[in-house]
Amino acid sequence: MKLFKTVPALVVVAGGVLASMNAAADDTVFTVMDDPSTAQKPFEGSLNGGYLAQSGNTKSSSLTADSTLTWYGTSTAWSLWGNASNTSSNDERSSEKYAVGGRSRYNMTDYDYLFGQASWLTDRYNGYRERDILTAGYGRQFLNGPVHSFRFEFGPGVRYDEYTDGETKTQGLGYASGTYAWQMTDTAKFTQGVSVFGAEDTTLNSETALNVAINSHFGLKVAYNVTWNSEPPSSAPEHTDRKTTVTLGYKM
Repeated sequence: MKLFKTVPALVVVAGGVLASMNAAADDTVFTVMDDPSTAQKPFEGSLNGGYLAQSGNTKSSSLTADSTLTWYGTSTAWSLWGNASNTSSNDERSSEKYAVGGRSRYNMTDYDYLFGQASWLTDRYNGYRERDILTAGYGRQFLNGPVHSFRFEFGPGVRYDEYTDGETKTQGLGYASGTYAWQMTDTAKFTQGVSVFGAEDTTLNSETALNVAINSHFGLKVAYNVTWNSEPPSSAPEHTDRKTTVTLGYKM
């Protein structure tokens, strides 16, 4: 009985476990393969979520969730995505981030395509009340599965930042991104995505993930996100943010 009194109660619900190191200021990396020429069905969607709650000597909670929805046409693909995460300790919020975005792709040939994408982010604990990004450009699908998939894309864009101190900034940028996927087995898939938003304050994002299917609808996702800002806001001066998540996913 004494042992149970000294060990905090740990409750894990919502189908997952979350472990985080800092909160990423902007980890926008679109890692879903959206090549309409290899689509197996007109729609694909996924929802991942994890929740960790601890009580006793220490009271804390962490929540993460993300979703991606993609619709395929003959030569086009349309995607919507979103993610949310927040962490509290002793009833005080220490991080809170929400982001949504949309993307379109048009295949000109079997390997060449055009794309456009837009995203919105709020991450006030890392200095951003709002960050809006719009990019468009050209992409090349070097590999298109079914075992290996790899694409590279680039183009111009514009970004609007509103910081928590009230300052705002609008600037042009250069965007580049590379995404690789490896279907290791029938149930395990590895993905690696890197994106760069080059401007006065350049942002580099990386996501390394492993998806393991439990059955046709449910699976586990382990992801490691890194975001590097060349000139972070003064209210959040760290250049590098890291986030590690283990979540339960549902495939639509």
